[in-house]
Amino acid sequence: MTMPLHVIRGKRDGPRLFVCAAIHGDELTGVEIIRRSIKHPALRRLRGTLIAVPIVNVYGVIHHSRYLPDRRDLNRSFPGSERGSLTARLADLFMREIVDHCTHGIDLHTGALHRANLPQIRANLDQPETARLARAFAVPVLLNAQLRDGSLRAAAAERGISMLLYEAGEALRFDELAIRPGVQGIVNAMRALEMLPPSRRKHPLAEPFIARSSSWLRAPESGILRAVAALGARVKRGTLLGVVADPFGDAESEIRATSNGIIIGRTNLPLVHQGEAVFHIARFEDSREVAERLEAFQSIHEEAIGAHPQTSIV
Repeated sequence: MTMPLHVIRGKRDGPRLFVCAAIHGDELTGVEIIRRSIKHPALRRLRGTLIAVPIVNVYGVIHHSRYLPDRRDLNRSFPGSERGSLTARLADLFMREIVDHCTHGIDLHTGALHRANLPQIRANLDQPETARLARAFAVPVLLNAQLRDGSLRAAAAERGISMLLYEAGEALRFDELAIRPGVQGIVNAMRALEMLPPSRRKHPLAEPFIARSSSWLRAPESGILRAVAALGARVKRGTLLGVVADPFGDAESEIRATSNGIIIGRTNLPLVHQGEAVFHIARFEDSREVAERLEAFQSIHEEAIGAHPQTSIV
C-alpha cells in the first residue's frame, strides 16, 4: 500500500506547507480540494514548498470507512509509533516523512457520516501565527478549538508547527459550497505566507468571526426528525430547530435552541436515536452580523458555481 503525494517546489526558498485530506477515510471533500489546488495557476510563481497529500488513510477510502482496518481513529493516534498498531505506524510514518519537514500545515475534514458542517476553520487562535493564517483563510467562522490528545494538530503543535483544520461538507459526498472555499482558502493562506504573490483583489478580505463557544443539541427521544432550521441559520434562544416524532406523529418532542447563535453543523439523516447529536450551534458576540456575512459568503460561491461549475476561484 502506498500513500500518494505531490511535492511542488518553487524556484526560491520559503515556507514548507503540507496540505492533507482523508485522514478519516470517508471524508472525501478534501481530496477534491487538493486536486484543484495543485492545478491552480498561481503555483507557477510558488516560493517555498507545497506537499499535498490527497489521501492519508488509503485503507479507509477503499472501504468507505472513517477508520483503518484495526478500527482505530488515525486522528486520535498521533504522533504514533513505529512499533505500534497499524494505525500508530501510519501516524508515525506521516509525522516523520511529512510533518517533520514542514513549517505549516492545513488538514482538510468534513462532517461525520450523515452530518454536514458549515465551512469553518478550527485552530488554536491563541497562537499568533496560527491566528494570522486562520484569518487569511477567509471563511466567515473561526472556532478557537482546544487541542485534542492524539490529533494531528496536537502532534504538530508539539513540534512548533502552525496548523489549521478546515471543516466543511459531509462524509462520502462532494459539495461545491465546501470545495470552492477550501481551494480559495488554501491559496489565501499561501499568499499570507508569501508563498504566492499578493492577490489583485481591490478590497481587503473581510475579518472573520471567532466563536466564543459551541455545543451540540441532542435528540430528546428516538424517532423521525423533521428539521426546520437550515445549516448556517441564525437562531435565538427558544427557536424551534426540529421535531422528533414516532412514524405516525402521535408523540412529538421539540428541539429548541438553548442559546443565541449560528448553526454550524447538523444531521441530514431523518432517523435519530435518543441522545444523538443533531444541531451544532456556535455562539458569537453578534450573531446577526455573522448571519449576514454567511449569507453574502454563500451567495458569492453559489453565483461562481453557476457561472463556472467544477472550477476553482482564482
